[in-house]
Amino acid sequence: MQITQQQIDCYREDGAILLRGVFSDWVERLRAGVARNMQEPGPHGAENVRPGDGGGRFFDDYCNWQRIPEFTDFVLNSPAAAIAGRLMASDAAQIFHDHVLVKEPGTPKRTPWHQDMPYYCVDGMQTGSYWIPLDAVTSENTLRLVLGSHLWPRLVRPKRWAGGEDFYADAAQFMDMPDVEGGHYRILEPALEPGDAILFNFRTVHGANGNAGPARRRAFSCRFLGDDAVYAERPGRTSPPYPGINQRRGERLREDWFPIVWTAA
Repeated sequence: MQITQQQIDCYREDGAILLRGVFSDWVERLRAGVARNMQEPGPHGAENVRPGDGGGRFFDDYCNWQRIPEFTDFVLNSPAAAIAGRLMASDAAQIFHDHVLVKEPGTPKRTPWHQDMPYYCVDGMQTGSYWIPLDAVTSENTLRLVLGSHLWPRLVRPKRWAGGEDFYADAAQFMDMPDVEGGHYRILEPALEPGDAILFNFRTVHGANGNAGPARRRAFSCRFLGDDAVYAERPGRTSPPYPGINQRRGERLREDWFPIVWTAA
């Protein structure tokens, strides 16, 4: 895929970009990986529907790309890292982690508005997270993104998805989530086909409605780090937690844990 300067500028200014059909050849491979992941969840696998949420099923799991061959293949051999690297205007792209999100039909549970960055042990502006639907989605159950929110001066207080509690006991450094649906912000909420993708900055506010329709909504994400991404300390256990990472604030993330999978050279 040829990346234009206009697309690079759009990504820098909006914090998100829509990419049509870029992973159409990878849909069946990723569907097989999601099925394997759901049959064999990793240590971070979670069910996010609680009693009183209205039923259905919302499964997610992450950090499985090295043990699920379909995900390994995608990270190492698809154009994902190259596209992300160029749109981030970076000379290299490190893989941070993968993430599977599945909402079964009749699941009203919403994915709350949030930024990814406050959950992570990472800081920097050259970051990119893919959201790749493996089923057709409408404007009712697609990913929703607040354009330009990656430029807000402070990070938004992170919450736990299942219950809505503060993610960290000490959250004083974070700002409250503004009323992003009040009409003052630009929201991207596109209908998508399998193999389309949205790439967005870790700081971009996003969320999703429930899946009230009759079809599943499977999505695969993978996240990449660019040249200015460095280790960040948070006021508690991050998600993913990465125990034993043994890094100092401001250091590039260690390549033995987060390999460089693409370079501009």
